[in-house]
Amino acid sequence: MRGPGDVLYTAYERNLVKGLPPERLPRHVGLMLDGNRRWAKKRGANTAHGHKAGADNIEPLLTWCEELGIEVVTLWLLSTDNLTRSETELAPLLAIIEDVVDELSAAGNRRFNLVGALGLLPEATRTRLENAVNATQDGDGMVVNIAVGYGGRQEIVDAFRAILLDAAERGEDMTQLAQRLTIDSVGDYLYTKGQPDPDLVIRTSGEQRLGGFLLWQSAHSEFYFCEAFWPDFRRVDFLRALRAYAERERRFGS
Repeated sequence: MRGPGDVLYTAYERNLVKGLPPERLPRHVGLMLDGNRRWAKKRGANTAHGHKAGADNIEPLLTWCEELGIEVVTLWLLSTDNLTRSETELAPLLAIIEDVVDELSAAGNRRFNLVGALGLLPEATRTRLENAVNATQDGDGMVVNIAVGYGGRQEIVDAFRAILLDAAERGEDMTQLAQRLTIDSVGDYLYTKGQPDPDLVIRTSGEQRLGGFLLWQSAHSEFYFCEAFWPDFRRVDFLRALRAYAERERRFGS
């Protein structure tokens, strides 16, 4: 049975949604799903329990995004730095990521992409993730980028490596390459090529730093930092982030 508090909470959420002007909502939202380990520690649980709780909160988030017409979501699940964690923590985390990507990709008509230095992942993990996302490529719904083995510096290095290799294949010399290189042409070699840059980047857990997330793409993004650990991130927190975004005047560096 719902109490008065539940009714008020629902009414508050409803008012938040009504107050969001559709024309001022972001097309692309990037999320740094941070705080799983601290969430678990506060509860006296092991790290894997925190990561599992965080994984369980992804489907609700994607549903909230779809309800509001957001076109692209990028979820940072594992950084290149995370790959240096101990095997006792990393192995369960990779298994949780594999499971949640399997589950998410099997439902609905979303189209999933992997973004990251996939060659740094264990072969079994990479294969399982690739199989899951490849099965969604005919989806015509929201695009979901799964950032695994992702680091912003690594992405930029990979982009310029690909540019150089492409130039060599074309038979270009360095002078020719330098003359044709532009900001837009670099964007064509990023993991997110062909997608709009993120309008809004959200980081949970109270940390107020970018940490290498979408370094190139977020040059003109708006940032929102939420105190809640990721497993505790609620729809109302998401709506507040969107309200803050809608209220800002975006200048794009001008």
